[in-house]
Parts: sequence; structure tokens; C-alpha cells
Amino acid sequence: MSDLIELRDRMRAFTEERDWAQFHDPKSLILALVGEVGELAELFQWLPADSAAARVQDEPLRSRVGEEMADVLLYLVRLADVLEIDLGDAALRKLSGSASRFPPDDVRGHAPEKA
Repeated sequence: MSDLIELRDRMRAFTEERDWAQFHDPKSLILALVGEVGELAELFQWLPADSAAARVQDEPLRSRVGEEMADVLLYLVRLADVLEIDLGDAALRKLSGSASRFPPDDVRGHAPEKA
């Protein structure tokens, strides 16, 4: 997960150079993250579901989606840093737990029921 560590370190430096840590409390970072997810969702809001992936292959939508996804990732990485959560480790643990909860033979081809 060295890529996440590099992103974390670069976000720290970016924040420190601008003296923005004072604004990076968990609540503010979560609200910024939600805002960026909203901007990403807005790009897909009126696209037909069956052609959305194909449409994102064309500019300028492709670049805009990439920018919004990057904003989401960067705020998430910064939030994890502020909360001292190893995001890579948490993601791997979550994936491992999901693999146990959803064995392929039980869920292949259909969405699992909400428990």
C-alpha cells in the first residue's frame, strides 16, 4: 500500500504548507468528502445506466470523472490520516470479511440480500 502512504504524505505536506490543518477536523473533512461524492454523482445523474461506462470513455466527461474521483480519494486519505486509521489495512480487512460473508457459490450472479 505504498501508493496510499505516498498520497498521505503528499496530502500532509500540501496541508502543512498552507497551514490548513486547522480546518481539517473530521467533521469538515467528511462534509468535504460528501460534497465531492455529490459532484461525482452529478456527472452520472442523467446518464442511462446501461451506457454510462461507455460514455465515460469520451472527453470531456472522462477527465471530469477522473478529477472528481481523485478529489474523493484525496479527502478520504486525508480523513484517514487525521483519524490515524491505516486505510490500506482497513480496506484489506474489510475485503477479507466480505469474502467470508459472501462465498462465491452463494452469491454468484445476484446481489446479496440485506441482512
